[in-house]
Amino acid sequence: MTVIRVAVPARPERAYEIRLEPGGLDRLGDLCSSAPAHRYAVIADSHVAELYGPRALRALAADGKEAELFTFPAGEWNKSASEWTRLCGELMQEGFGRDSAVVALGGGVTGDLAGFVASTYARGLPVIQVPTTLLSMLDSSVGGKTGIDAGQVKNAVGTFHHPAAVLIDPQCLSTLPRYQRISGLAEAVKAAAIRDREFFAWIEQHAGPLRDGEADALTDLIERSLRIKSEVVAEDPEERGVRAILNFGHTFGHALESMSGFSVLHGEAVAAGMRMEARLGESEGVTAAGVGERLDEILARCGLPEVLEPPLDLDELLDRARTDKKVREGSLRWVLLADVGRVAPGPRGSHTHEIPVARCRGPLEAALRKAFEATDSST
Repeated sequence: MTVIRVAVPARPERAYEIRLEPGGLDRLGDLCSSAPAHRYAVIADSHVAELYGPRALRALAADGKEAELFTFPAGEWNKSASEWTRLCGELMQEGFGRDSAVVALGGGVTGDLAGFVASTYARGLPVIQVPTTLLSMLDSSVGGKTGIDAGQVKNAVGTFHHPAAVLIDPQCLSTLPRYQRISGLAEAVKAAAIRDREFFAWIEQHAGPLRDGEADALTDLIERSLRIKSEVVAEDPEERGVRAILNFGHTFGHALESMSGFSVLHGEAVAAGMRMEARLGESEGVTAAGVGERLDEILARCGLPEVLEPPLDLDELLDRARTDKKVREGSLRWVLLADVGRVAPGPRGSHTHEIPVARCRGPLEAALRKAFEATDSST
């Protein structure tokens, strides 16, 4: 078992533990002692509820904890105000009060939605994050971001609500479809690209085992990614500064997700975003030459598909990007790399670069043409 401690500097009493433990789901009750409660509301989507809901309830009952399972339909499009309202109503109907806690059992959608329920119901309940997808294990379960989508904008409404604890059981990946596991690799590549050159090289060397789901390689990947994420979160718990670097690939990626109606997976969209934003950085003279090509290669070796297919309306994509939470004073802001493992500082000590849309267009169009050519050559 590996334990990582996440600090929350503004509120040291809210520091929490990440427990990385194969088979750990069966000891969920012990971890929930980090958030003592009269009752526990386990929230899972319809798919994960069937796979792991009964096991989670048994683990809680074995530790003498009373718990009930609440479900919502699987899918990003159900991370909505209507499902948030319905879940809160069910908690109220079943008599859950302020002495309760929430267990978010599932992937990133569940973590966001259940976390938002926890942060708002009865003016705030503790939440224990129990991720079951690779992407949520190495990224979204840590950091306290919660939210729902609104008006086709991803995570348009949300809160910062740090978990009381996080339990990661890599054995849960055995039921994860291959394409979902591969999608999750994108966030690990992102973490390495912004913060750890050696980790990036490690992923390059182990891309095959990671792509094929080799258990030891995935566990190492999760731990190394979590250490990067927890360090950045500890420096900036509510994204007022350096935490913005975790958005590398996301300005473009979130817009692509939204434009696809969420048919493109988050990891696939972030991979495309990293490719595009690296080319933009190279064009601006901020990113070292060749970084974009190296990103192309590592993402391809990890098995991440190129999802940018013609025709793609760049104007619509940029319009979608303008609705993102990262926009300030109506301007797009981009996280750009200086080199692999290092983000380029922005003006006046910022961590992002404001680039006029007109100046973005040429490099992005060129990057799109290259992506389309790669798609054509592979068919």
